Amino acid sequence: MQQRSEETHSRILASANLLFSKNGYDATGIAEICQAAGVSKGAFYHHFPTKQAIFMELMENWLSALDSGFQLMLSQTENIPQALLQMADMAGNLLVSADVRLPIFLEFWRQAMRDPEIWQAAIQPYRRYQVYFSRLVQEGIAEGSLSPADPERPARVLVYLAMGLLMQALFDPTNVRWPDEVRQSVDIVLHGMARREE
Repeated sequence: MQQRSEETHSRILASANLLFSKNGYDATGIAEICQAAGVSKGAFYHHFPTKQAIFMELMENWLSALDSGFQLMLSQTENIPQALLQMADMAGNLLVSADVRLPIFLEFWRQAMRDPEIWQAAIQPYRRYQVYFSRLVQEGIAEGSLSPADPERPARVLVYLAMGLLMQALFDPTNVRWPDEVRQSVDIVLHGMARREE
């Protein structure tokens, strides 16, 4: 019974993800999601109280997968610059393969402009990644691989870079080799932060 419930939940999420990406949040109704998922409205409301709830869960799932990938990169590298380059490789591959997730990310931002609850959910990861990258920069300074500096500024630059690359991937997805573009962009930032010998 539990497994069947989880399968239904996943099916609803997958159908909503596809429809939101293809048609947009406003143009997608619960009836369409139910039809695509092959479930009744009662089953939908058993798993999600509102259409907004499913939208929020999709974004949280995507960010959780990103966080897990970043943690894996950290555990497999010797220093912070190497970890950041590995994260860049992962992000570059996501930009190539995330044909459904990228449009829904843009749709999420669009909804955030109109809905305070979605705005709060949208701004949290942005702030969380600023804190996350600031901590990584502090670790890089402590290990001697990065120059002593205010860690907040390079952390913000890394977040700005990620947001800019994401927007470029949304608007011009086929004109750039994303794995190379992301790695070289992060490498430029790291070059500016690299520790110089006295």
